Amino acid sequence: MSSDFRDRRVLVTGHTGFKGAWLSAWLKRGGAAVTGLALAPEAGRPSLFDAARIGEGMRSIIGDIRDAALVERAIGEARPEIVFHLAAQALVRRSYADPVGTFATNVMGTAHVLEAARRAGVRAVVCVTSDKCYQNTGAGRAFREDDRLGGRDPYSASKAAAEIAAACWREALLPLDGDPMALATARGGNVVGGGDWAEDRLVPDIVRAIEAGAPIVLRKPGAIRPWQHVLDLVGAYALLGRRLLDTPAEAAGAWNFGPAPGGAVNVGELARRFASAYGGEARIEVVPSPLAEADYLALDTAKAEARLGWRPRLDLAATIALSAAWYRGFHREGRPAAALVEAQLAEFEAAA
Repeated sequence: MSSDFRDRRVLVTGHTGFKGAWLSAWLKRGGAAVTGLALAPEAGRPSLFDAARIGEGMRSIIGDIRDAALVERAIGEARPEIVFHLAAQALVRRSYADPVGTFATNVMGTAHVLEAARRAGVRAVVCVTSDKCYQNTGAGRAFREDDRLGGRDPYSASKAAAEIAAACWREALLPLDGDPMALATARGGNVVGGGDWAEDRLVPDIVRAIEAGAPIVLRKPGAIRPWQHVLDLVGAYALLGRRLLDTPAEAAGAWNFGPAPGGAVNVGELARRFASAYGGEARIEVVPSPLAEADYLALDTAKAEARLGWRPRLDLAATIALSAAWYRGFHREGRPAAALVEAQLAEFEAAA
């Protein structure tokens, strides 16, 4: 629950991004003293951070995690007990356009955060990576935490490299200090939820297409992905962070967090179901892409369920309904983004 962090000092990197904004709102709701470190929201595009006034009630530092001195200064000034590291270049297509920048942010940025946290005496770090960090050979089974890391595209490869960097700190560097800092990595599925307006992500693209009266353009409608609501994933990060503080030896390591059974469906089905829930015609146009994308991706969450007591709270129907309600409330009913965020946080916690 969000109240698990009441009065604790927490730093969230990537707090201006989609998941980072929801996590910051969650932590503030529970009474945490939150500091954020991230780039400013992207110019010319709406953001949940701005729309829902996430920066109110927390300290917001605008800066680039590729700047090691800035990261060290920010963590030193915030003096957090725990760091949730979400800052990343998170778009697959953009990683093709800027592979060097993607690796610089996702790998060296992660190294900067981990080393600054280590030097500052931070007690715990949750390092968020991706379900795409695995070497996908097309075997058609859910990935487990001990499967081989890899990735053909720059984004996936950079997230695999971030996992390797985190393991280096956890297994080689932190033991030199007597393991004072607990470190875990979190590998989540494809996130769905209100307030995401990023380019080249399915739900925002659907909303934009319906509102414009345009067809929904899909690259690979048959590709299966593990869809989960942002609050299920934010809740998983929070639970993992609390366990790192309370039982560090048991919680350190890599963890998968995926959807409930039935949450892995293909892109075309998700598009049709979301369009129906949102209230619009699912006119789908397929435009194939030369980008390398896996046909099947799913996560085995048995480890998190058995050892953390975690399980997703929302099935796919509830995930779609809650997400569609957020966008419908914002775009069609004129409800403030901050009120929608607060209402859905309260609804999720009540259900949990």
